[in-house]
Amino acid sequence: MGFINTHISRLTSFYLDYLQNHDIALFVERSKHYYEQSTIMRLAKSDQVETRRAAAMALGFIGDYKSNSVLGCLLVDIDRSVRLLAESSIKNVWPRDGSTYQRHELRLAMRNIAYQNFDEAVRITNNLLDDFPLFAEARNQRGIALYASGKFKDTIEDCKIVLDLNPYHFGAAIGMGHAYLHDKNKELAIVCFQQALKINPNLEAIRRSITKMVQSF
Repeated sequence: MGFINTHISRLTSFYLDYLQNHDIALFVERSKHYYEQSTIMRLAKSDQVETRRAAAMALGFIGDYKSNSVLGCLLVDIDRSVRLLAESSIKNVWPRDGSTYQRHELRLAMRNIAYQNFDEAVRITNNLLDDFPLFAEARNQRGIALYASGKFKDTIEDCKIVLDLNPYHFGAAIGMGHAYLHDKNKELAIVCFQQALKINPNLEAIRRSITKMVQSF
């Protein structure tokens, strides 16, 4: 049986229960039942670290793109667990922009990328962006498909626009860095990787890559 501490938010109690019982479905069900997204976003700014952890985790399951900036700020939280939860959650909310149909089409494009049908993924995302030019994740997925097709300059252009639309998109910064590497521009690749680290300091593999690249000059 769970417990409720009257000195902390109900959401925090749900999270502490989860740490004991590891029942993620129960945590999500409780969070949905008792909270609107806007309230969880406010709780994400709490002084209590457990509350920020709870909010970061909950938004990954029930939040939409409106929570992007809140989660983006949590990427640089002083608490490592908050940062890691925010990293996982923000990647979940990036595709949750647009209409139901647009989200469906984005998932279709992502499936095509997973199956290496890159031309079809580009076609789908082209149509999506004609319909909704501000859909940052649609442009990011097109950039991924273009990168896989060897079109590195086009990838870079898409990644730049993604970061203009969504300054918390560390994935786009990483993708742009890899595209610059393939374009034989190590200096700009390092700049992009450093940008990704500034957005999300938890990217240890990127940190190590920067060190190796700098040492190779």
